Formats: sequence, structure tokens, C-alpha cells
Amino acid sequence: MKFTWLLAAAALAGWLIIRRHKQHRWVQVAEVVAIVGACLVGLGVIELPNFEHILEDAGRALGKWTYLAVGLLAFLETGAFLGFVAPGETAVIVGGLVAGQGEISLLALIGIVWVCCVLGDLTAFELGRRLGRQWLLTHGERLKITEERLQTVESFLDKRGAIFIVFGRFLGLVRPLIPFTAGASRMPIRRFLPYDVLAAGLWSILFCTLGFLFWRSIDQLTTYVSRGLFALGTTVVVIGGIVALVHLRRSPEARAKVREFISEHDQEPGWKHVAKVARPLWHMLLSPAARVADVAARFTADRVTPGNLGLELTTLLTFALAGSFSFFLIGDAILNNPEPRIDRMAADLAERLRSETLVDVARVVTEIGSSPVTAALTLATAGFAAVKRRWIDAVALVVGWLAVWGAVHSTKTAYDRDRPAEAFTDTFNQAFPSGHTAYAIGLIALATVLVRAGVGWAVRIALVTVVVILAVIVGVTRIYLRAHFLTDVLGGAALAIAIWAIVGTFALFAGRVRHNVPSQ
Repeated sequence: MKFTWLLAAAALAGWLIIRRHKQHRWVQVAEVVAIVGACLVGLGVIELPNFEHILEDAGRALGKWTYLAVGLLAFLETGAFLGFVAPGETAVIVGGLVAGQGEISLLALIGIVWVCCVLGDLTAFELGRRLGRQWLLTHGERLKITEERLQTVESFLDKRGAIFIVFGRFLGLVRPLIPFTAGASRMPIRRFLPYDVLAAGLWSILFCTLGFLFWRSIDQLTTYVSRGLFALGTTVVVIGGIVALVHLRRSPEARAKVREFISEHDQEPGWKHVAKVARPLWHMLLSPAARVADVAARFTADRVTPGNLGLELTTLLTFALAGSFSFFLIGDAILNNPEPRIDRMAADLAERLRSETLVDVARVVTEIGSSPVTAALTLATAGFAAVKRRWIDAVALVVGWLAVWGAVHSTKTAYDRDRPAEAFTDTFNQAFPSGHTAYAIGLIALATVLVRAGVGWAVRIALVTVVVILAVIVGVTRIYLRAHFLTDVLGGAALAIAIWAIVGTFALFAGRVRHNVPSQ
């Protein structure tokens, strides 16, 4: 049995029951057909065709035409709002699959997809600018786009435009709307374009490379991608729910609007059952006994606002999800294929660039990511934080380093991957994941703690950027010295990012509780 299909059938059936009096007959018939089909697939009566074989055949048939097909779909996703019908990730992953088959160039595909994504976004941006806010308000009624909601989006674009544009690119239901909304809200293109180019580049590189790396198990990859995006979307929804609940607790106007909405739908067919459940739940959430809401409200008291908490928490949880997802994805890949093509490509490049002088330099640089060096730096930074009475930072650094150390050694044993032959430096233990790379990622946390207060933003950005580059260089030296494969380095970085993000999340909550304790 396939429970995902059965769950989808149940959800669609519930929607049909609630909306049965407001839908056309042909829509209801289509939904009934979809429900029956999903049930048959979920019960195993109908077997779907092998998705992997279909994509492989399509890749061979398309050949060089893949550039045009994938680029056009990437453009139309936002340029013509095709993203509401078909998510662009699938098309881009298929393009990476064709590149993995050797039919086209991966770098050329990334470049084409990148450019087409930006052009599609600029098209939607210009449409929004020309049609304007009034067109969006007039024709957006079905999507519940109101003047108040549009003002909220515009305010968020003004204050948190970078986060909205970058993270929104990875949320399928949001992606097609962002450029149009930015244009309609008169966001300056000089602010929109740099972040859009960055977001489109990250998105293109990620999904093209995923298809390229895992084209032999593309059906498994699409499953992982859908789960990862679902987890990201769920995280955003949960955080949004917390912030919304805090807003309701603090705003009488917002509570009045929700109360009015429940009353309006109280007697509507389908909705009346929902309203019966919503009314007592609503009173419970707003009662003094709602401890969860009170705790959340304290996070936003005094100098902390819902936006600050939501932004920091969303960023940390996104890194935690992305790191965990990437680590297990890479781990599954090397278990299914011990010698991925990307490892051979990286090893061949390192061999062509190898020289005695660079090997000697790499042996020195790579020690920056060793456990003794990073442990000493962590203790020194934790001591500095303790002297400044930043106890949470000090504890978080020590706990984070120990967590990474334990995770590296346990996962090395679990995956038990052999190292490359004839390394140019001393090695021990298994290969996956790279311990030096994982420890080097911790240097970013050290730099963040050191520059959290007392210096300007320019110094903060400069120091963190230098440390990020240093961590990347440490990872490169592990490949250059034949101590690790490229997938070992990527796995070590992903594991460390996930752990440090989780530790940072706990430190964030601990700090908010400590700074928002009511005075006695």
C-alpha cells in the first residue's frame, strides 16, 4: 500500500465535501475521478509506469534540445505563471539527468537555466509594474488578495526583501508570485535584481547538479526533493503560525477580524462543521490558560519583535533542514554508487593541478580543520564569551563542537567508506564524512560569536566571509591531498551545518527566554 496516495485521496475528498455547493459539476466529477484513481494507486490495484525509465528515454530523445526545453520551462514558470501548474524543479532535474547521461554539458545547462529564470522573473516583475496594484486587487479576489494583505506583503518586501526573494525561490507556491508582487508593489529593480540573480543561481545550481549526480536513481531523488521542500514549507508554516498567534494575542483588531470570519462561515454548508470546531478552539487559544501563546508572546516583548525572531529562527531551521537533507541524500548516493562520477571528475582535476609546492602548502592549510586545532580555537572563543558574560554563546560553542565530533565519528563507522588510494597526508578512520571539513565549518560559528557585538556590519561581514572561504579551502585541500572524495567533503559540510544550526536554534530560544523574563 502507498499511504501517500491514500492520504492525498482523503484530503481531496474532504475538500470536495466542504466545497461541494460552490463548485461546478464538471469540477466535482474531475475530483471524484482523481480520488478514485489515487485510491486505486494507493491500494496497489494500478501500477504506475517506471518514472526513471521514462525520464531516461526522454533524455536520450531530447539530446541537445534539452537546453531549449528546460530553459523555456524555467522561463515560463514565473514569466507565464506556469509554476502554479507544474513545479519547475522537475524540469530542471530532468535536464540534470540528461547531462548525467553525457548528452549535454552540465555547466551550459546551469547557465541557460540561470539566465532563463532571471528573464522569467524580470518579465513577471515588469508585468506587475505595468498592470499595477489595482489590477492585482481587482483580479486577485479569488486568491484572497486584499488591500490589507498587499500592504503587508509590500511592508515585508521593504523590510525583508532579500529573505523573501531568496527563500521564496525554493517554495513552489510562492515562487511564481514573488516577481509580480515585487513589481506591483513598486519595489525598485535595483533592489530586486541582485537578490533575484542570487536566488535563481542557487536554485539552478542545486537542482541541475542533483539531477546530474543522481540520474541513475532519479525516482528516489525526486522523492527526497519533494520531502525536503515539504519539510521546508512545513517549517515556514509553523513559524508563521507562531508569529500569527502572537500577533493575535497582542492585537484586538486582528482578533475581531478572525471572530468575524468564523461568524460569517458559521452557517455555510460544509464550513459550519469547521466553524463548530474553530469556535471553541479559538476561545481556548485566546484564554489565559494558553501557555504556549504566552511563552511565544514573551519572546516578542521588550526589544525582541516577531519579525526578528521569525527571521532568525526561519534561517536556522532552514539550514538545519537543508544540511540534514543534503547529508542523507549524499550518504544514500555513495551507498548505491561507491564511485560517483563527480568524485572522479574532482580527483582528475586535482591530479592535473598537483605540484610539490602546492602539496606542501595544502598539508599546512588542511591542519586548520583538524580536531586539535579547532578544539583549541573553540575553547579560546568560548572563554572569551564567558569573560564577556555571554554564557549561552560559550556553552553553545562547546556543545556544538562536541556534537559535530560525535556525529562525525559515528557516521564514519556507519557508512564505513574506504579512503582514496595513495594519500599525500596521514589519514585514519573511514572516509565519509570528512572530519576536517566538518570541524572547519565550526570556524564560522566562532567568527559569528566574536563579531556579534562591538563592531560594525562591514567588519562582521568581512570576517565571516573570510572564515567561510577558509572552510571551503580546507575542504578543497582534503580532495587535493587524496585524503577524501568530493562527496566526503560535501557530506562533512552538510552534517556540520545541520548540527550548528540546531545548536544555534536552541541558543536562540535560550537567549530570548533569558532576556525576556518578567522582572519580579
